[in-house]
Amino acid sequence: MSLPRQVLPCTFYMLTRRCTQRQFLLRPDAATNATFLYCLAEAAERYDIDVILPTVMSNHHHTIVFDRHGRIIEFVEHLHKFTAKAMNALRGRWENFWSSEPVCLVRLARPSDVIDKLVYVATNPVKDHLVDRAHHWPGVNGLSALLNQRPLLLQRPRHFFRAAGPMPSEVALELVIPPELGDADEVRQTLRDRVASFEAHAALERARSGTAVLGRRAVIRQSWRSHPSTTEPRRGLRPRIAARNVWARFEAALRDRDFISAYREARARWISGRVTVFPLGTYWLRRFANVPIAAPTPA
Repeated sequence: MSLPRQVLPCTFYMLTRRCTQRQFLLRPDAATNATFLYCLAEAAERYDIDVILPTVMSNHHHTIVFDRHGRIIEFVEHLHKFTAKAMNALRGRWENFWSSEPVCLVRLARPSDVIDKLVYVATNPVKDHLVDRAHHWPGVNGLSALLNQRPLLLQRPRHFFRAAGPMPSEVALELVIPPELGDADEVRQTLRDRVASFEAHAALERARSGTAVLGRRAVIRQSWRSHPSTTEPRRGLRPRIAARNVWARFEAALRDRDFISAYREARARWISGRVTVFPLGTYWLRRFANVPIAAPTPA
């Protein structure tokens, strides 16, 4: 049995998943944007996940979320399962939609690390020289809705979900700034300023190098069967923790080490038939074997 990933309540995550063979299966269009947002909103409502910021590129997505109750694994499974089914129905495909590599789920150690990743996610289309400004991206980019506190009302896509089925006919997605991240107005202003600074810096770099952006129309005209011409790096590191401060990263790694040690001891006692309590963060055995879990330590 492989060692478990620690799943703690009240945790910020950056979720990333790529399409199979790097194909542009999520290339922006009205149906694709609506399908992803509907699946995201329904999964977030079902598992009580706070969605902060999603950005969907042509062959992958980045989504920043806050998990209050330790249900991130269920949320990720549900989101990707229904997105894959609905998008395959839209594209007329039958094969796997997502890459076979593991989902990238990175814990964000501190509020400053969350802000860094929010800027990264919001400006991803600018970084890749696809558009000049984040809000020019024709695909899903929740920056404007987040900054303007504008809820999104999503209708159930007709190309896959049954009219009389169990999925809701419409669902609302409100992108939120959890209070654990700080004052919401200050976070929005910081994000607004840093995105504008990144866009200005990217424009200056393009002017110096003579690089041109691809542009909205060219992005939309791309075939969803295509994929990037560049070669993707392989066998690199897959981080599980993002922290600007090295000591914060070290502290988080030590907590993971302590969790694995406690989990191993608890599992050995459990297998031998002795009564035991598993450490907070145990997921699989909590969900499928109903083992007792240690209570959170009071703040």
